[in-house]
Amino acid sequence: MSYMPARNHAAYWAFAAHRLSGLALAVFLPLHLYVLSMAINQAALNGFLDWAENPLVKLAETGLIMLLAVHLTGGLRLLALEFLPWSEAQKTRIALAFGLALAAGLLFFVLAW
Repeated sequence: MSYMPARNHAAYWAFAAHRLSGLALAVFLPLHLYVLSMAINQAALNGFLDWAENPLVKLAETGLIMLLAVHLTGGLRLLALEFLPWSEAQKTRIALAFGLALAAGLLFFVLAW
């Protein structure tokens, strides 16, 4: 008989968000390195920077910051699980982690516009 995790538990969703944000960041990383390589060719970099002023790109940057914040807070949650004693306040910690990730993304959104 195989084990099926409870998918309606906050810890499962925290696990899923951490893994999915990590995968999304892994997909983004080669694109980021490609853009960094444009610094060699000033004209290409200037063209990209002009394109990056597009509001949809700004929105995507906000999503990226949120992904980074979710992944960071998910990693901190895992460290807390490893090194701190377990308590019933775990759901509160998970909610706090997501709230901090959302706040970081929204702060970037407000400052970027």
